Amino acid sequence: MSEIDLDLISSVAVTAGSVIMDIYGRDFEVDFKSDQSPLTEADSQANAVIMDALSTHYPQIPIISEENKEVAYAERSEWEQFWLVDPLDGTKEFIKKNGEFTVNIALIKKGFPVAGIVYRPVERISYSAELGSGAFKTLIGGETKRIRNDRHYLDEEKVSVVASRSHLTPEVADFVEGLKESGKKVDLISVGSSLKLCLVAEGSANVYPRFGPTMEWDTGAAHAVVLESGRNVINHETGESLIYNKPSLLNPWFIVE
Repeated sequence: MSEIDLDLISSVAVTAGSVIMDIYGRDFEVDFKSDQSPLTEADSQANAVIMDALSTHYPQIPIISEENKEVAYAERSEWEQFWLVDPLDGTKEFIKKNGEFTVNIALIKKGFPVAGIVYRPVERISYSAELGSGAFKTLIGGETKRIRNDRHYLDEEKVSVVASRSHLTPEVADFVEGLKESGKKVDLISVGSSLKLCLVAEGSANVYPRFGPTMEWDTGAAHAVVLESGRNVINHETGESLIYNKPSLLNPWFIVE
């Protein structure tokens, strides 16, 4: 019996998404953090909803969120498990009003994502997964279907490469060029937020090379979905699965394949 209720976590993400959409539909101000990344009231209000719900239902499980004060590694290194939250992943997409943003809630245990919810408020679509139970795509209020991707991109003659809409790097361009030089036909799909990982999980894309900076909360929830779909998120340098709760919460370069 799982110690968490994934349906409950999904409902928390949907509630946070409703708060985001209320703000999305009107004018809002944009502030900037010390690293010059944008911040809106949607980030803050969605975070408050998620923090309140997780703290109420799971008071024994600590939380790391993009919008909370960073917890020192000396403290969090002692945690066996924790929630990893990005209340509004794709703030730049939210500001552009292109709909490509998500709510990310993951449960990390011993450095490994064991459950995750990725909710896209504009489309009311949720991706969910729990270790050993499969990955699913749900239209809120509608159909739920299991998603699986059992084909590696190197086995394909035509490769759909998903890339960041806001962070396309020269290294990713080189990766695409390398595929073409190996004789493969390549389609490039640009999309924002953790949706990129979910596209590989559901088979809408074959591979997602991320050769640029991301944080653990950007990937944790979708990583759980990817794993249960049959694919993985690979550290580009070591060739091993991405791990969490590192001394630095900055991710290495990775490939979702």
